[in-house]
Amino acid sequence: MDERTSDRVVIFDTTLRDGEQSAGVCFSRRDKLEIAAALAAMGVDVIEAGFPGASPAELAAVRAVAQEVRGATICGLARAVPGDVEAAVEALHGAAHPRIHVFVNASDRQLAQQLHKTREAVLEMTRIAVRQARSGVAEVEFSPMDATRADPAFLAELVRAALAAGASTLNLPDTVGFILPDGLRALIERLYARVPELHDAVLSFHGQDDLGLATANAITAVSAGARQLEVTVNGIGERAGNTSLEEVVMALRVHGAGLGVHTGVESRGIFGLSKLVEERSGMAVASNKAIVGRNAFRHASGIHQDGVLKQRETYEVIDPAEIGHPIGTEIVLGKLSGRAGFAARARALGFALEGALLQGAFERFQQLADLKREVGDDDVRRICSSTASAAA
Repeated sequence: MDERTSDRVVIFDTTLRDGEQSAGVCFSRRDKLEIAAALAAMGVDVIEAGFPGASPAELAAVRAVAQEVRGATICGLARAVPGDVEAAVEALHGAAHPRIHVFVNASDRQLAQQLHKTREAVLEMTRIAVRQARSGVAEVEFSPMDATRADPAFLAELVRAALAAGASTLNLPDTVGFILPDGLRALIERLYARVPELHDAVLSFHGQDDLGLATANAITAVSAGARQLEVTVNGIGERAGNTSLEEVVMALRVHGAGLGVHTGVESRGIFGLSKLVEERSGMAVASNKAIVGRNAFRHASGIHQDGVLKQRETYEVIDPAEIGHPIGTEIVLGKLSGRAGFAARARALGFALEGALLQGAFERFQQLADLKREVGDDDVRRICSSTASAAA
């Protein structure tokens, strides 16, 4: 794909803010600096370093990232209240490219049950907060929280007010992971129709994964016109987590030509970054997690093993080298493995068995495989050695 003729999708990483909202996660200042540096080195466009108004320690951590990390826009979150915006301005002092991300509740449910404000009051809060943020930094992003469950007419009013006050990025949060892809496409199309000036801003999407739809919704948002996606490494975050950085980046790498888009992320850093965040967050990556899970490139079925041994692409849509995977495609021997997989592992271990010898060794392997979840290299060596010795 020629990047000169395709649109760039801005990758906005919120691992250090929304990712840290995962129950049980607490990043130290050192953690934030190391993760932010890794994100910037990979070409991630925007790093949301935290919520400066939450505490003095959080403000100090965001300030450290803003002062030390270069190569990306550094963002701080703020509610649409003066104190939060002031804290964000203070924390971002020293950033080469600072951004303040202002948010306010948008759905009637949240206005009534959490914020206890009228629509008119929320509109005025939006205008004041965005103007205040814009007076402190050059870039302001605005999020009408719970946008996917908000009244579409009021959502359009909020968007129009934020843009008029100086926001240049408008983010649509699917705060509780509610919306279906078709519904999201319709929402975006209606919003563009109701607020034509939105075409002059960057439309963003922030998805939660409560129904397992975050990545599908993110790609749908791009196809509907969004040019920023908010993500976290390993998909960590509140409740069931956020849209996964690794899934979005690789989905756009595979399907970018068809969508007419690209990202600036160097995908070979993905695996190492995933391991770093797994270690620092204490949140283990599931073995079957897309892209970065332990089993993402491991093959146990005999049919699949035969296919990838003949041509990797037969059963892999991504080359593991593209994400910096240190092992790559792996044949895992077990009771479902076939002769091709066993013979390939034997050859790799230095045993070139053929004909009756291979058949005998394979039969002994099958007997063992019925008793174990996985047959390791030492097992294969013993089987091959004893088979060769018996035939000598």
